[in-house]
Amino acid sequence: MDILDLPLPDWAQITELEYEPWNRERLVADTAGRRPEDSPAPLVEAVLAADRG
Repeated sequence: MDILDLPLPDWAQITELEYEPWNRERLVADTAGRRPEDSPAPLVEAVLAADRG
């Protein structure tokens, strides 16, 4: 859903954006081969584990 009165960028504006690579830890949620109802539990556990440090 678009935000009312917020103009969307065109492709030229997007390609002109400066790219900054992600250089920190990240959480990847790979749900391939899982049923939708089985996907949230491992993700929640990973977030909780990351929070515990």
